[in-house]
Amino acid sequence: MARPTRILLMSVSSGAGHMRAAEALARAAHGLDPAVETLHIDVMDHVSATFRKFYTDYYIKLVSKHPALWGMLYQASSETPPDAVSQRLRRAIERLSTRRLAAVIGDFGPDAIVCTHFLPAELMMREIAKGRLGVPVWIQITDFDLHRMWVVPRMTGFFAGNEEVAFRLRAHGIDPARIHVTGIPIMPGFAESHERAACAEAFGFDPGRRIYLLMGGGAGLGVVPLARRLVALDPDVQLVVLAGRNRQALDELQALAQQQPGRLFPMGFTDEVPRLLAAADLVITKPGGLSTAECLAMGAPMLLSAPIPGQEERNADYLLENGAAMKAIDPVGIEYHVALLKAEPHRLETMRRNARALGRPEAARAAMRIVLAELA
Repeated sequence: MARPTRILLMSVSSGAGHMRAAEALARAAHGLDPAVETLHIDVMDHVSATFRKFYTDYYIKLVSKHPALWGMLYQASSETPPDAVSQRLRRAIERLSTRRLAAVIGDFGPDAIVCTHFLPAELMMREIAKGRLGVPVWIQITDFDLHRMWVVPRMTGFFAGNEEVAFRLRAHGIDPARIHVTGIPIMPGFAESHERAACAEAFGFDPGRRIYLLMGGGAGLGVVPLARRLVALDPDVQLVVLAGRNRQALDELQALAQQQPGRLFPMGFTDEVPRLLAAADLVITKPGGLSTAECLAMGAPMLLSAPIPGQEERNADYLLENGAAMKAIDPVGIEYHVALLKAEPHRLETMRRNARALGRPEAARAAMRIVLAELA
C-alpha cells in the first residue's frame, strides 16, 4: 500500500498570524484529501532558548515599545539587497541556530513543504541549493504587502494575498508562472454563512442594539484602557473585547464588566471568532494580515487601531484604499470615528460591501489545491 501524501507546514511564532495561516492550510489539505498527512512545525520549537527569545520576545517588545524604530528597520531591511553583508550574516546566524530542524524534517519525510514565514523558506532554499532537499517548497505570504525577505529564490511557487503583492513579486524577478493570487489563508469557519441575530443571541447579546468587537490579538495588548474609553463614550453600544491569552487583561475586563452589566463582554482566546464577527456591526482591530483577512471574509467593517509602522501600516493602506476600513491613529481618533459611524451608519454599510468584495474565504483551499495538483 502506497503511503499517504505528506505535507509539512513550517511557521514561526513571532506573532500569531503565521501560525494561524499554517493551521488553516493544514485544515484545508485534510478537507481536500482526508488521507493527506500534515505536520505543522514552529521553527522556534527547534532552536536555542537565546535565539528564540531574541526572535520572538524581542520582536514583540520592539513593536509594542518602539514602533517607530521597528518601522525604520522594516523599511531598511526591505530595501537591503539579499547579497548584502548584513543579510548574509543574518542568514548564517539563522542556519547555525536551526540545525535541529533537519532531523525533524527528515523523520517526517515530506512530499511538499509550505512556509508561512520567510525564515523557514530561506533555510529550505539553502538545503535545495546544497542538493539536500528535492521536494517542492512553497511560500504563503501573510500580509497584503510584500517585504523583500519573502522573495526567496528556488521556491516552487508563491501564494499572494492580493494582486499588488503578485505585481511586486514579478518586479523582483519572480517568474509569473510561480505566482498565485489565492489570498491569505483562514480557517473554514470564515467561509460559512452566519445569521447576525442568531449569533448575537447565542452569546447573550441583544441583536437590536449595536455590537462592537474589539480585538486585541493573541497578546491582548492595549485592550483594557481602550475598552474603558469605548464603554464611557457610548451608553448604547454592546462592547465585546477579545483579550487573547492575556490573563491579566481578561481579569481587569471582567472586573470592569461587573460595573457595566449588559454592556461589556470580555472573552479570552476563543475559536468562536467567525460567529462574533457575524454578530458585530463594527470591528476595532490592529491591521494584522490574518485578522483583517478574517474580517474581509465575513464582510465586517473595520476601524483600524494605531497601526504600527511596517506591515500593519501597509495592510491598513490596502484596506483604506479599497474602502473596507477607517483608521484611527490614537484613542482620540477612535472616539471620533466611533461617533462618526454612529451618526452616519451608511458608512458602515459601504465598508461592509467593500470588505465582502475583497474577502477570500477559500484562500487556504485554493493554495492547497495547487500544492496537491503539483504532487499528483
